[in-house]
Amino acid sequence: MAIRLDVLVPTPNHSTVRGPLSYTSELPLPPGSLVRVPLGKRELLGIVWAAPADAAGERKDVQEKPLAGVLEGVEPLSQAWRDLVGFAAGYYQRGLGEVALAALPPQLRGLQPEQMARRLKRKTRPAAARDEAAIGEAAPLATNLVATTAQQTSAIGQIASQAGPFLLFGATGSGKTEVYLRSVQQVLDSDPVAQALVMVPEINLTPQLEASFRARFGADAVVSLHSGMTNPQRLKSWLAAHTGAARIVLGTRMAVFASMPGLRLIVVDEEHDPSYKQQEGARYSARDLAVYRARLDGAKVVLGSATPSLESWTACERGRYQRLEMPERVGSAGGSAAGALPSLRLVDMNLQARKTVLSPQLLAALGARIGRGEQSLVFLNRRGYAPVLACSACDWKSECPNCSAFRVFHKIDRSLRCHHCGLAERVPRACPECGNVDIAPMGRGTERLEEHLAEMLAGVKRPDGSPVRIARMDADSTRLQGALQMQLAQVHAGEVDILVGTQMVTKGHDFRRITLVAALQADAALFSSDFRAPERLFALLMQAAGRAGRDAAQAAGSEMWVQTFHPTHPLFAALRKHDFPAFARQQLAEREQASLPPFGFQALLRADARTQEMAQGFLHAASEDAASLSEAAAVTLYPAVPLSIQRVANVERAQMLVECGSRGALQRFLAAWQPLLLARKDKGVIRWAVDVDPLLI
Repeated sequence: MAIRLDVLVPTPNHSTVRGPLSYTSELPLPPGSLVRVPLGKRELLGIVWAAPADAAGERKDVQEKPLAGVLEGVEPLSQAWRDLVGFAAGYYQRGLGEVALAALPPQLRGLQPEQMARRLKRKTRPAAARDEAAIGEAAPLATNLVATTAQQTSAIGQIASQAGPFLLFGATGSGKTEVYLRSVQQVLDSDPVAQALVMVPEINLTPQLEASFRARFGADAVVSLHSGMTNPQRLKSWLAAHTGAARIVLGTRMAVFASMPGLRLIVVDEEHDPSYKQQEGARYSARDLAVYRARLDGAKVVLGSATPSLESWTACERGRYQRLEMPERVGSAGGSAAGALPSLRLVDMNLQARKTVLSPQLLAALGARIGRGEQSLVFLNRRGYAPVLACSACDWKSECPNCSAFRVFHKIDRSLRCHHCGLAERVPRACPECGNVDIAPMGRGTERLEEHLAEMLAGVKRPDGSPVRIARMDADSTRLQGALQMQLAQVHAGEVDILVGTQMVTKGHDFRRITLVAALQADAALFSSDFRAPERLFALLMQAAGRAGRDAAQAAGSEMWVQTFHPTHPLFAALRKHDFPAFARQQLAEREQASLPPFGFQALLRADARTQEMAQGFLHAASEDAASLSEAAAVTLYPAVPLSIQRVANVERAQMLVECGSRGALQRFLAAWQPLLLARKDKGVIRWAVDVDPLLI
């Protein structure tokens, strides 16, 4: 007798094969079981998603294909995990199988039974013994902990005694990491099978946090999960989390889907960071899913930031989240937050000579820090040598032939590289259009800034008389494995006087020797068409300022320099006082007037096609289809427009904004619209996607 099972397979939402497929099994399998199933000529990994359709669970007349096998020894995925996947697929308008199978490590899909047995055999310690050992490792370390401040102690106590969700609003350097560590310690000590998930926005922040957690809890208790890991590494970490061998999982946004049967605490560090929003495939927000997952698992969730997202800030104002405030830096004398944080110096670039890169005042301040043996950070959010290479005799510029963007000049390898499609070519010896040999870089990236600093500070000496040491940290300099860790070690060891970098150096790093941070060319974000641009700029500058003066002995003299053409902008007035609440009030007042998030709700329908006309034609037709829906009365559909970079890799891109005053009404509209979109077969359209709660408009 065959037992019918509904099994999820990794099929995209727009596929003709949608939802669970029916297969037969000789034995009953509980929901969440991992199986191998035939689909066409392939054999895929699947997840048993539902119990048998009929009451007895047995049918004699089924014609479905039988399972190809079961992943023996792997416990079924929990009901809470399956509920999380179901919610994410429904809310973000994606296929169930697409979300569920993407959350599993790729190597799990092709693992043979004997390989699985070997991997599981490595973790054969009984659960009780393993947990006792983990607690035993942590306990001695807990006796040597650093003393917590009064505000840290208060936050830790409230997290332990209350339900949350919590927004830990702490100034940079206020010791949020120690609050995370202590809260995790309490959870693990209170329950021998409890687990904790700690999330960071970017891969480059995981090594530092991982070192802190392993020092506190032991290496065996902690694993990482992020896209920079190899497939075998991801599989090892996933199995450790799924079996409970790993009590702490550190990861980026993908870790929100980690299978953790004992999950009791979720921490989302730098919760404001846009990197928590997936921009391809299922466009989910890992921060929002973390809050939902905590509810499903009966866990607590802590969102931490010095500059919270306005959505989370509003949730506190409305009583949905509980705000825990830590306004003082560790080591401050108990004064105001502004007294412990770096002072802000604005340089009015309107008063500087034309084409000035670094003002004389800033150069003098950098030289003074070098002379005292202190470190400085110069922040420019543009990598490469120059954003454009141009001909002085004609209109030629280094445009990418495949994208609506310029190829960036990288002097270090003499290449022109597109940061969108990846096309790279050698720099031409002469202008490709007119043959003129006088082609020159326009603008400035981190490579050129590093070179310029070396020239301008050539006469400055360190206290021992040696020359200035300048290092650059960006996606190019840290591309090779181990390069990031090596550069961070050099900075921490004092082997660098000036660190030049992009935004990757402004978040989360605990640079104890840096006393001056300078931000260049930040004005562009002030007048962006994206309504979230001021919020992102304020957060970026506050986070950058937080890298200075983290050693209490040097905090009083630490500074943040910003070169700007708009020194009277209200954003800088709030930044000068380190006053995020004032900035939030001003921004929220503007958004409420315009019914923008968090006072309204949005979705984007994006379309990629061979031509811009085809992409916009699909969106226009989709808008006409939507007019027939009863739910359409509750939403506003705007005309289709090209994306800011409308062509990438020879694919034209367009989008259409959908707005609604109610989250529920928007979801009902999207659910009703989805079948109409799936039924469309517009010529030339390559793909389309719905982006719910988009961050980039």
